Amino acid sequence: MLTILINAYACSPNMGSEPGMAWNWCTNLAQYCKLYIITEGEFRDKIETVLPTLPQGKNMYFYYNSVPDEIRKMCWNQGDWRFYKYYKEWQWKTYLIAQDICKRTQIDILHQLNMIGFREPGYLWKIPNIPFIWGPIGGLKQFPTAYLKECGLKMKLFNRIKNIINIAQIKYDKRVNEAFNRADLLISSIPDSYKAIKKYKNLESIIIPETGCFDIQENIVKNFNDERLHIMWVGKFDFRKQLPLALRILKATNNTVFHLDIYGSGNEVQVLEAHNLAKSLNIEQLITWHGNQPNNIVMEAMRKAHIFLFTSISEDTSTVVLEAVSNQLPVVCFDACGMGYVINEKVGKKITLSNPKQSINDFAKVLNELENDRNLLKEMAKNCKKRQQELSWNRKAQQMIELYKQTIQ
Repeated sequence: MLTILINAYACSPNMGSEPGMAWNWCTNLAQYCKLYIITEGEFRDKIETVLPTLPQGKNMYFYYNSVPDEIRKMCWNQGDWRFYKYYKEWQWKTYLIAQDICKRTQIDILHQLNMIGFREPGYLWKIPNIPFIWGPIGGLKQFPTAYLKECGLKMKLFNRIKNIINIAQIKYDKRVNEAFNRADLLISSIPDSYKAIKKYKNLESIIIPETGCFDIQENIVKNFNDERLHIMWVGKFDFRKQLPLALRILKATNNTVFHLDIYGSGNEVQVLEAHNLAKSLNIEQLITWHGNQPNNIVMEAMRKAHIFLFTSISEDTSTVVLEAVSNQLPVVCFDACGMGYVINEKVGKKITLSNPKQSINDFAKVLNELENDRNLLKEMAKNCKKRQQELSWNRKAQQMIELYKQTIQ
C-alpha cells in the first residue's frame, strides 16, 4: 500500500468549497493508500468526530498546524490579501512538520493538494528524493472583463489588476516556478489552468476537476409536469457569482411559470441591493429568499428543484454544480471555467461568455425552451445518473492512485 503525505490547508467533513474538497479527496484516496495529512486546526473537532466512523479512517493520520482565529477570518474573507503573508508562514511550518514525518516514516509521494490557488505552492517540493505532485491547480483563469461594465470603479480595478498579477506571478514568481519545475506531476483543475501552464511554463498537466459527485444510489423522482417550475440558485452574493444577472434573466423570461429559489447570502449592502433589484424588476412574487442554509438542506432542495441556474463567471469547479448533478438536477450555466468542463449537453445547457446583455437574452431563451420541453428536462435528469458516476469521488481517487503508481515507477 502506497504511503502519501498530503498538504491540505482546509479540510473538513460535511462542508463544501476547499474544506469539503480536501476531505473528499482524502477519504476516497484512503480506501486505496495510507495518508499522512497536514491541515489547519479549525475543523479538528469535526474531523476527529467523523474519522472513527469511517472504515478507511485507519489509513488517515492527521497533523494539525493551527493558526489564530483572526487569520482564519482573513482566509474566509475572500479578497483579503493580508492572509497570504500568514498563509506563507503556515506553509513553511507545514514543511517542517512534513520533514519530520519523512524522517520517521517511509513516504512514497508528496502531494500538495489544497488550497488549489497556484500562487501558493507550499514547500513540500523542497524535500528531496521523494516524488512531488502538485494539484489540482486553480486560480489561473482570466476574469471576463466584458462583465465589469456596470460594476463600480473599485471592482473594475480589482479584477483588471488581478488578471495582470496572475500572469506576472505564473511567469516570474520564483517559488511558484521552483514548484512547477520540481513537480513530477502537475494536475490542472480546469482547461484554463492547463492552457496557462502550457503557455507560460511549457509544461504538461492532467486535467482533473478538484471536486466530484457524491454517490447517490437512488433514482430521484422529480415531477417535471408541475404547473410551476422551480429554478434553484445557490451562492454568495459576491460579484463573480452574478446574482443580479440571474434576477434579470428571470425577468427576461417573461414567464410566471418559473419560481426562483435563492440559497445563500452576502453582506448587508449586497443583500439590500439584491432585494432592491428584485423590487425594481417587479419579480418579487417569483422569488423565495432562503438565506444561508446547512448543506443537507440545500441538497434536499436540489432533489425537489427542476433547474439549477449557475450564473458565476469566474470559478474553478464549483462544488454546488457537482452537487446538482449528484441530485439529478439539470444545470444551466456558462460554457466556461470548471462548469463548462463538467456539464455536457446530456445534463444541461451552456451559454457562451459574451456580455451581460447578450447573456441575459441567451439564458432566458434557454430557460423558456426547457419550460416548453419538459420531456427534455426529464431526460437530462435521468442522464445525470451516468454523469454522476463519471465524475464520482471514487473514480477520481482511482485515477489518482494510478497516477501515483506511474509517478514512482
